[in-house]
Amino acid sequence: MPTPSVLFVCVHNAGRSQMAAGFLRALGGDAVEVRSAGSAPKDSINPVAVEAMLEQGVDIRAEQPKVLTTDAVQASDVVITMGCGDACPIYPGKRYEDWQLDDPAGQGIEAVRPIRDEIERRVRELLASLDVEVVAR
Repeated sequence: MPTPSVLFVCVHNAGRSQMAAGFLRALGGDAVEVRSAGSAPKDSINPVAVEAMLEQGVDIRAEQPKVLTTDAVQASDVVITMGCGDACPIYPGKRYEDWQLDDPAGQGIEAVRPIRDEIERRVRELLASLDVEVVAR
C-alpha cells in the first residue's frame, strides 16, 4: 500500500498546522508523508508553539512557514484545515477534515498547552484512521 500523505493548513502556518505536522512526523515516522502550509504564512513559527512542543519531546524549531499551493493539495491524500476557510482549494477524491481549534497566536504557554494536547489527540486518531501504527517517541 502506498505511503499516505497529509497536508495541514492554517492561515499563518506558524502554530496549529506546524504542531500537527510535528506530531504526525514524530508519531507516524516514515509511514506517512507530512506537509504543512498557510494561506498567509508568517515569517517564523510561533515561539510559544515551539516551546509547547519541546515540552512533549517534539522539536519544530527548524521548520519554516510555507505558502499553500495547489500542488501541495493535489499531492496530498488527506487535507486538514484549521481555519483557512475558502483559501483552501478543493479537489475531488481528496479527504478533507476541518479541525476547529483555538489559534495559539498571541497566547501564553498555559493557553497553548491544551491546544497542543488536542492536536496530539487528533493526530493519533488520524493515524489510526490511516492504519498507521504509532511509533514510540
